[in-house]
Amino acid sequence: MTLLSLNDIPNPRDWPSTLGLDVPLDDLLITAAILGIAVAVAVLLHTLAFGLLRRANAHGHLGYGEPVFDAVRGPSRWLAVAIAISAVAERWPLIQPGWEAISDFLAPLILGWLALGFVRGASSAHERRMELLLEPMQMRSRKTRIEIFRRTASSLIIVITIALVLLGIPGVRQVGVTLMASAGLAALAIGAAAQPALKSLIAGIQMALTEPIRIGDMVKVDGTVGRIEQIRMTFVMIRVWDERVLVVPTGKFFEESFENWSRAGDRLTGVVMLNLDPIADVEAIRQAFLAYVQQHDLWDEREAKALVVDAYPESIALRLSMTAGDIGEAWDLRCAVREYMLQWLRENQPEALIRHRLEVEAANERGTEA
Repeated sequence: MTLLSLNDIPNPRDWPSTLGLDVPLDDLLITAAILGIAVAVAVLLHTLAFGLLRRANAHGHLGYGEPVFDAVRGPSRWLAVAIAISAVAERWPLIQPGWEAISDFLAPLILGWLALGFVRGASSAHERRMELLLEPMQMRSRKTRIEIFRRTASSLIIVITIALVLLGIPGVRQVGVTLMASAGLAALAIGAAAQPALKSLIAGIQMALTEPIRIGDMVKVDGTVGRIEQIRMTFVMIRVWDERVLVVPTGKFFEESFENWSRAGDRLTGVVMLNLDPIADVEAIRQAFLAYVQQHDLWDEREAKALVVDAYPESIALRLSMTAGDIGEAWDLRCAVREYMLQWLRENQPEALIRHRLEVEAANERGTEA
């Protein structure tokens, strides 16, 4: 085993040349110290600035700025560090070439990250403000618009950021110029292939402007009832009662008809249909229904009716209608009324329940004569 002597250890002043750097060690140490001080000062100023902003927000001078501060805190810190390094690079030729090469694609990334954070934080702050100032229906309308515009802005920011990063790389920039020069027929082919996606994208923007549906609306699409959970640029997610998620393209809401049960409000009239025997005492059934509904906690005291809406040779259709505060309560009230009325009919008017009858008197007479 060979031990190194002190003479075998290279002189620290020769370490840069050992690494292939033609720079004196003193210059490297000074540069590192200046960079460290600049970065530390930038982080300190950033921390102080955000502390002052949070204090001003706590005293109510900046409104609902907390979500914005949380969203931009990370990217703004890196932006402050990048600005500090750029300031040092302008006055210190040792790091200027390397920093210029890195900053060409690093700056768009940081700015894009900052823009995404600001969009996300501003939308969250606006939603928080709406929850305190607007009615539930207005809040759902605003929330839908904010969600769609937030996703649109985020998509544009990501595309622009990637484009700026690629243009900052010389080799990729040349490839991009070449592709742009020969993009005639290729652009047409890509446009034709992407027509469904573009169609859904345009439908998403149109949905934000016209609002046929909103987040939280109860809709019926292709026979399935559910609540709008998310509205994205190309599709809508609907939560069904059994926890399934129905994914529907946004274009479907403009091309085909659907039912929006909460477009004008959450209040809904629930209906229970009873098919009864024609000999049923409708007035007694009506009084039993009204007595039950009027003492039920889910009834909002707007309307309760029992009407015979149709009659057939062997049955009548009795419609029981009742109102509730929202769609969920209307569903629960309908189920409760249906269960109660069936029990009441079994106990008080069993003859009102439909039975299939066979006329056997004539047959019996023929059998007796025979």
